Amino acid sequence: MPGIGIKVAGLTKRLKAATALSCLTASFEPGLLHGVIGSDGAGKTTVLRTMVGLLHPDEGNVEYLEDGHPVPFESIRPRMAYMPQSQSLYPDLSIDEHMEFFRELYRLSPDVYAGRRDRLLRLTRLADFRGRPAGKLSGGMYKKLGLMCALLQEPAAVLLDEPTNGVDPISRREFWELLYTLTGEGCLVIVTTAYMDEAERCDRVHLLDSGRLLATGEPRAVLAQSGVRSFEELFLRSSGDPVAEDSGPPTGLAAGAGKAGGPPTGLAA
Repeated sequence: MPGIGIKVAGLTKRLKAATALSCLTASFEPGLLHGVIGSDGAGKTTVLRTMVGLLHPDEGNVEYLEDGHPVPFESIRPRMAYMPQSQSLYPDLSIDEHMEFFRELYRLSPDVYAGRRDRLLRLTRLADFRGRPAGKLSGGMYKKLGLMCALLQEPAAVLLDEPTNGVDPISRREFWELLYTLTGEGCLVIVTTAYMDEAERCDRVHLLDSGRLLATGEPRAVLAQSGVRSFEELFLRSSGDPVAEDSGPPTGLAAGAGKAGGPPTGLAA
């Protein structure tokens, strides 16, 4: 399957009186796990919504590439999936019933659906809970179900808005293992997070502060080029706060829960 990449250039988006994004330029290559890192209000959600066409930039542009060649958004839209931070799963429907609902939405044949469903149940380790209603799932299991619904169409690009927010450390680790499986298959994965330990788990990071890009690149290279030992220190330095040995993350940024650590949809009409 051809790989999908996304580039944004000079991206500016204003939401009423606030500038959510200011002249943002970044590349998101296929087959890699990209982390958009920043505190609440940094512009992370606005970036994702603009890339999936839910918002239109006031300035700049979003370019979509297939095997390195520019293509119109409409041609790759069915192969993209977006999972918002606040998912709207149906509490009374079981895992199986959710999967069946999205099978009909994506118009999958019974044979294709059965194979994909069984694979996703195995990858998420939810096979033993397929009859449990969504409203009775743990936070981690609930997020996994949302991801399963988004992945049922086998997208080539997956954009996830803070998918591990509020998830316990074990479920967080399992969720990241699942994301690594996707990138290993050539899928472009873009994750937003305020957890600093998760920045180190990414192949590429794009650090945002008040809608502006602070740094972008491979995590260790970004730290080395910035002359800091951690992403917490980098954000503190960029904010102008003094950095001490015992300094914690800046306000709104989470240090993570330990190292272990609208409905999800495809974009097809």
